[in-house]
Amino acid sequence: MGILRGRRDKPEVRRFRMREKLMAVGDDFWIEDEDGERAYRANAKALRARETIVLEDASGNEVARVQERKLSVRDKVAIERDGQPIATVHKALVGIRDRFVIDVEGGPDLKAHGNIVDHEYEVERDGDAVARVSKRWFRVRDTYGVEIGAGEDEALLLAVVVAIESLTD
Repeated sequence: MGILRGRRDKPEVRRFRMREKLMAVGDDFWIEDEDGERAYRANAKALRARETIVLEDASGNEVARVQERKLSVRDKVAIERDGQPIATVHKALVGIRDRFVIDVEGGPDLKAHGNIVDHEYEVERDGDAVARVSKRWFRVRDTYGVEIGAGEDEALLLAVVVAIESLTD
C-alpha cells in the first residue's frame, strides 16, 4: 500500500496547485501550496526551438529544468538539475491506458499511470504511490492538484508532472 493511500489530510503529504497547458501558456506562473502560499515558480522559456520550463523555488533558485526533446523516435522530456540530467520522461510503449515511464538517474525509476488527460493519476516507485494528481481538489477551471508524500523530492515530482503535461498537449 502506497504512502498516499487513505485520508487526504495526513500530515505526511503536501499538496500543490498546478495550471493546465503549462507549455502552451508561454509565461511565468506560481505553483502554490495548499495554503495558497507561493512555493515554486514555473518560468517558461523558448530556447533553441524547444520548450523549456525552469522550476524555481520561492527564493528564485533553479531547482529543475524541464526540456522537451521532440527530435527522437519517441518524444521525451528531460529533467535537469544543476546542468545534469536527473530524469527522462517518456510514454510507455505498451498498454491501452496512458502510462509514462520516468527513468531516474542513479535511483529507482518511476511510473505514472491513470487518466493522464483528465489529470487523475498516480506516480509510483516500486508499486508505492509517491505522488497523486487530481482535479477534484480544486474547483477552479484549468487547475489541478499534486499531492506529494513526505520526504520525496518535491521539485523532481513537480517537474515530472510538468513533463507529462507537455507530452500530452
